[in-house]
Amino acid sequence: MRRASYSKWDGTQTGFEFDADDLLAELTDDLLYHGDLNAALRRLMQQGFRDRNDERVAGLRELLEKLKRRRRDELERYDLGGVYEDIAERLREVVETERGGIDRYRDEARASADQRRQEIAEQVAAERRMQLDLLPPDLAGTVRELQQYEWTSDEARQQFEQLMDELRQELVQSYFNQMAGALQNLDEAQIQRMKDMFDALNRMLEQRDAGQPIDPSFEEFMDRFGDFFPDNPQTLDELLEQMAQQMAAMQAMLNSMTPEQRAQLQGLAQQLFEDMDLQWQMSRLQSNLQQAFPGAGWDRRYDFGGQDPLGFAEAAGLMNELGDLDQLENLLRNAQSAPGALADVDVDRARELLGNDAARSLDQLSELARMLEESGLIEQREGRLELTPRGLRRIGDNALADLFSRMAKDKMGRHQADRSGLGHERTYETKPYEFGDPFNLSIERTVRNAIQRTGGGTPVGLVPDDFEVERTESLTRGSTVLMLDLSLSMPMRDNFLAAKKVAMALHALISSQFPRDFLGIVGFSEVARELKPEQLPEVSWDFVYGTNMQHAFVLSRRMLARQTGTKQIIMITDGEPTAHIQPNGEPFFSYPPVQETVDATLAEVMRCTRDGIRINTFMLDATSYLKSFVEKLTQLNRGRAFFTTPETLGSFVLVDFMEQKRAMRGGRDRRPA
Repeated sequence: MRRASYSKWDGTQTGFEFDADDLLAELTDDLLYHGDLNAALRRLMQQGFRDRNDERVAGLRELLEKLKRRRRDELERYDLGGVYEDIAERLREVVETERGGIDRYRDEARASADQRRQEIAEQVAAERRMQLDLLPPDLAGTVRELQQYEWTSDEARQQFEQLMDELRQELVQSYFNQMAGALQNLDEAQIQRMKDMFDALNRMLEQRDAGQPIDPSFEEFMDRFGDFFPDNPQTLDELLEQMAQQMAAMQAMLNSMTPEQRAQLQGLAQQLFEDMDLQWQMSRLQSNLQQAFPGAGWDRRYDFGGQDPLGFAEAAGLMNELGDLDQLENLLRNAQSAPGALADVDVDRARELLGNDAARSLDQLSELARMLEESGLIEQREGRLELTPRGLRRIGDNALADLFSRMAKDKMGRHQADRSGLGHERTYETKPYEFGDPFNLSIERTVRNAIQRTGGGTPVGLVPDDFEVERTESLTRGSTVLMLDLSLSMPMRDNFLAAKKVAMALHALISSQFPRDFLGIVGFSEVARELKPEQLPEVSWDFVYGTNMQHAFVLSRRMLARQTGTKQIIMITDGEPTAHIQPNGEPFFSYPPVQETVDATLAEVMRCTRDGIRINTFMLDATSYLKSFVEKLTQLNRGRAFFTTPETLGSFVLVDFMEQKRAMRGGRDRRPA
């Protein structure tokens, strides 16, 4: 059995991990402002964030910059010409060893009393020194001449043969790094097996591209040549992809060299592999892999500008590293537009390249979309991420919690009313049934009364005195339409996010605390339109000029005409009416407002007033025009006006709404006289 122990918080314990609710809270403001869940998630991934433990999760931009610095540091440190110089230096050492052997051979002959031996030794020494002096300057030529050279020094010959073996192994490993474990001794038998392996692999590739059955099968191939691939690839595609990446890295090294260096190395490779069939098989494989994996980076090249020389094996390793950096960069760039691309990141390799902190950030970033989907807050619809109903409620709750946090505790709360009587809402209390009561029978209490009366036994007989009914709460119902200004001035004056957050919070408050109330939403700019609650998160401002309150009042009045209870309109705006609908149905706009627009708007206010609809206005930018208009509106409607700011808007709207609910439940109508 799992057991849990508890201790007092002392500030040293690790808090809870970042979860889906935290993530959606991070996204709320961006989502509400821009109205695009996918863009909000992309921006969060680009910018990064802090988790519950206040630890920094680096964003994609920061990780890309770190990756670029790592690549730049490598390129500014090393000189790729060192590959050539390293081999040339080792060949010079072999030649110097041979020169020393020639000198010893001559000195031994001089020390003898044999004149003929001395003459032959002098002649041989002179000829071989001349051969060494006339060695071609290029690597391939030097190797070719030394392969045909008759060695005087056994030590020099052994050094040269060992160097050739090492260079063959390094060259093959540079092309096929995963074969490293099988290429320790490149004798004739091993070279023949390598040729057979390349031939089988080429045939498999060519048969697959031609749509023919693959012979041998991948399983048969691995049974025969699996020792060449210690990484144990599980599929042919996995094996080929590994080989393509490795060969592309070697090609990138050649591309990054000067033409002279490249010619030197290619010539050396041809000289090292005198077996023409092996060279042909390797060239054939590279051609097949280029066709199968055109995006592996065959054309990559790097501009090295450092001073530290690189050896052959070191250069090959660095090319692999740079190739992995390029691949990781491509994944991160793709993830900026498609977050799902991060699922392909090799976190362990990223840790080797960029360190633990970067790997941790990548791991967490890759989990974001999956975390939201698994929690039921978002879902995929036609290739896009969309909020689920649960996610919509959570966004509203976040907006509501954010506004509550800014309000004094004594300004908000559920103002309970103690009245009871006929209604629809259960209070979970019962009473003996009296004639005229609604017959909301409490089965449990009724049966219990009968058993207590009869002393038990079956069947249980009921009489009217046993009946108990459930009490119900006296209800008041409110119908509200929120008119939300979506004109271009709202974001220009930094009012839009506050207004939209209020809309989300009000919807969350009513749907959770007052589910029998009605909330309608109307957005207005040049024209007005009804908005559904599920549309709210993605609603953005309109890129048009015009504040058409008249049309918004028309739609609001029609919506409230179908509702019951106390009716009100809450209007949030930062501008005076500058547009209205003309008799021909077309919108008219003018700034400053003309009298025709003001009159049309006030006429709608009068119609709302006659229908018993109160209008409460929350002004975010109290210009003289707007103040003058709102004064006329309140005189006609006897509603109220609030001059507020984006910081205090939420408090004003929610406190006012709750106070109205309190007044309605208390049986008082707080409409000003």
